[in-house]
Amino acid sequence: MTSYILRRLLLMIPTLFGIMLINFIIIQAAPGGPIQQIVAKLRGQSSDLDSRLGGAGQDIGTQSIHGDSFQEHTYRGAQGIDPALIKELEIQFGFDKPAHERFFKMIGNYLTFDFGKSYFRDQSVVSLVTSKLPVSVSLGLWTTLLVYLISIPIGIKKAVHDGSAFDIWTSGVVIIAYAIPSFLFALFLIIVFAGGSFWNVFPLRGLTSDNWHSLNLFGKCLDYFWHLALPITAMVIGGFAKLTLLTKNSFLDEIHKQYVTTARAKGLAERRILYGHIFRNAMLIVIAGFPMAFIHILFTSSLLIEVLFSLDGLGLLGFESAMSRDYPVMFGTLYMFTLLGMALHLIGDMMYMIVDRRIDLSASRG
Repeated sequence: MTSYILRRLLLMIPTLFGIMLINFIIIQAAPGGPIQQIVAKLRGQSSDLDSRLGGAGQDIGTQSIHGDSFQEHTYRGAQGIDPALIKELEIQFGFDKPAHERFFKMIGNYLTFDFGKSYFRDQSVVSLVTSKLPVSVSLGLWTTLLVYLISIPIGIKKAVHDGSAFDIWTSGVVIIAYAIPSFLFALFLIIVFAGGSFWNVFPLRGLTSDNWHSLNLFGKCLDYFWHLALPITAMVIGGFAKLTLLTKNSFLDEIHKQYVTTARAKGLAERRILYGHIFRNAMLIVIAGFPMAFIHILFTSSLLIEVLFSLDGLGLLGFESAMSRDYPVMFGTLYMFTLLGMALHLIGDMMYMIVDRRIDLSASRG
């Protein structure tokens, strides 16, 4: 198993390098960039750049900016702007260097976990991610736990009672839940329960109330879950359908195997067969998929939910960074999250062996 882990760790190096290189090339080919943002601001063409610059009235001609990204050197709309200022901005952003030099400098810094500072926020990339992480982790962790707690019992019961009335009507519910995007269900919840048109029961903004620090421990917990109720409900509705069907199909596959027939022939009780024999084998793929399910919900499923409920998390940070061409944040978060995703994928493979000792990963060539 040690050799398998070492092979997987070594494979992460070219994989991570390839992902960064492909995204580097795509971004370089895309129009727009931080200098174009500043040029538009100087020409009065962008009314929202002040907020992207942090609202601090910083002097863009003297602001210290790391040059760990790239940009095409064609700036549309720069007529009337002092060419010396454009040249100075290129030097400060690092765009005066060749593309390959900028890329390898960025990768060299990232190997030491030096992600630089945001172009338009007076914060380092690490501090930005750290400040947004509690929101996204709250959404991802609680959603994943609830999805598993709901899907596994329903999936098992559907498999045991396959073809029954329970199986039929729950399948209808699962299909409807799978067909409705989580953000549409979130809009429905806002309209009904957050003061949209009917009841104003749950808050619509933030992760906590303004008076959260003055509350006692019980009040803080209650306030925290009160704010999370609607966004987590919206994400759970959209996420439990796939896992429910996976659990059902996994159990059905095991129920029809020969060892189950043999156990029944020996006179074992159905409950003992289900939880003493079938459960361990059927749950293998479900349990092993937990890390990847969490990373999927954490980084891909919460963007629109964060926007709708005004939750300042990683999804919203990534969206705003892409729109403003904040390259250090874009590439820094891409590097961190890709590395984390590959690590969790490896942990998921390790969990196969933990759940079932018969699996020998050392014999794998992948």
